[in-house]
Amino acid sequence: MEKDVWEGENNCAMTKAMKVIGGKWKLLLLNAIRKGCPLRFGELRKKMKDITHATLTMQLRELERDGIIERKIYAETPPRVEYKLTPIGIKLVPTIQALCDWGDEYHALQDPKSC
Repeated sequence: MEKDVWEGENNCAMTKAMKVIGGKWKLLLLNAIRKGCPLRFGELRKKMKDITHATLTMQLRELERDGIIERKIYAETPPRVEYKLTPIGIKLVPTIQALCDWGDEYHALQDPKSC
């Protein structure tokens, strides 16, 4: 009997992708960074008003660990840190844009008077 292709969460490319970019904040962060690349930590805090400082730090570190963004630290007082997409992160831009476009379309279909 053939083994089920969905058996085990690591067999699916979508599952692997969601481990890197899934969650409440990561796609929103990536969208903000792609629009304002590079962005400083403080600028991200202003754009993402509902995220806590600790969560923002954690999400950025995970995206950096996974090679999606890069962090550049400048030796200044006060310290300046900027975030930008890496080459593999830039490959997500068309996907992020497609999700934004889909969200706009979906919103217009659900509530055409509000657009």
